[in-house]
Amino acid sequence: MTALLILLALMAVLFMGVPVAFALGGLGMVLLWSADLSLLMVPQGLYSVMDSFILLAVPLFLLMSNVLLKGGVGRDLFNAVQSWVGHWPGGLGVATIVSCAIFAAISGSSVATAATIGTVAIREMTERGYQRPFVLGLVAAGGTLGILIPPSIPMIVYGVITEESIVDLFLAGVGPGLMLAGLFILFCFGYARFSASYRPMPRASAAERRRASIRALPTLLLSLVVIGGIYLGVFTPTESAAIGFAVSLIIVFALRTMTWARLKQAVIESMQTTVTIFLILAGAKIFGKAITLYRIPQDISLLISSNISEPALFILVVCMVLLLMGLFLESLSMLLIMVPVLYPSLVGMGIDPIWFGVLFVVMIECALITPPVGMNLFVIQAVGEARLQEVVKGVWPFTLMMLASVLLLYLWPDIALYIPFKL
Repeated sequence: MTALLILLALMAVLFMGVPVAFALGGLGMVLLWSADLSLLMVPQGLYSVMDSFILLAVPLFLLMSNVLLKGGVGRDLFNAVQSWVGHWPGGLGVATIVSCAIFAAISGSSVATAATIGTVAIREMTERGYQRPFVLGLVAAGGTLGILIPPSIPMIVYGVITEESIVDLFLAGVGPGLMLAGLFILFCFGYARFSASYRPMPRASAAERRRASIRALPTLLLSLVVIGGIYLGVFTPTESAAIGFAVSLIIVFALRTMTWARLKQAVIESMQTTVTIFLILAGAKIFGKAITLYRIPQDISLLISSNISEPALFILVVCMVLLLMGLFLESLSMLLIMVPVLYPSLVGMGIDPIWFGVLFVVMIECALITPPVGMNLFVIQAVGEARLQEVVKGVWPFTLMMLASVLLLYLWPDIALYIPFKL
């Protein structure tokens, strides 16, 4: 009963429009105070969030992605991929997804991926006869690869909460990320086959391919440095983010696409996003401490284990709850609210926590493109100067493909677990 009342109180505060960070932190303080527990846990929780070497990767990855965004790197990357696959059926759509996948392997941010590739791809595709809702939906969905293909900011946060290996989480995201990108590419092929407005592109010449590839080569090398260094054990995810940021500065200034004014803007925007993320983390820390002292996660775990004995039913219930929560909560908030409650049940169910982390990220990807609060919807609406209804109309097939990927991930867990544990 107590758990239900707390959940209803949290939902009521969120529906009143209180920011997530203050809703979580404020309710946590009220719970601590009402139980006559020490409020010193509040500043301790705030400090423990800020004093984390692992979480230092978050602002550094944001800095790197914003520097690349302001430096116009997305255009070079898209042009290079387009020169190789643009003549394929649905080639510009394929180029968009491949570009999103490559940029996702650098940035760790869905919003940055959608904004960077969207600024180039939306205009190119609409001018070539692609229907506008399809284009907007494709870029919004392609942007979600930014939190599945490593490095991934939500996976870093999941690893911090559960104390699981972030490197293993990153490796586990590779297979599902490529699978989802493949599903999107197949959809582009189908669109080209059945769309009356689609116009094919001519094959690029060898000289055009060479020029475009050379221009994008630094960005490709950056992705290899960031990802390869982590996988080979040369440096930690946090160190890779710092190295990536430094290399991204060298790239944009060497290409002469960055000015000091743009760099200042990138730093300010990264700072604003970092403060938002860390405030939500701090609020979630306080709330999590409070509900743990109230034994709510333990009680919910006991309730689940005593009433749901089948892992399949457990996963189905979790997915349904996440779909519902995704209608009014953004992805990071869902992760911070749900994972501390669900994680204790995984061992009893025999569910691998690394696999569950990947599945959880795929589900919160859906939240990024579902109205009314899907962040990628608003990013693409702004970048494409579109109506929200157009974007929503275009994303629903991709949402279905994400849900299909969850089913495939459940049926064949090795899609996620093969690379980190069997390769």
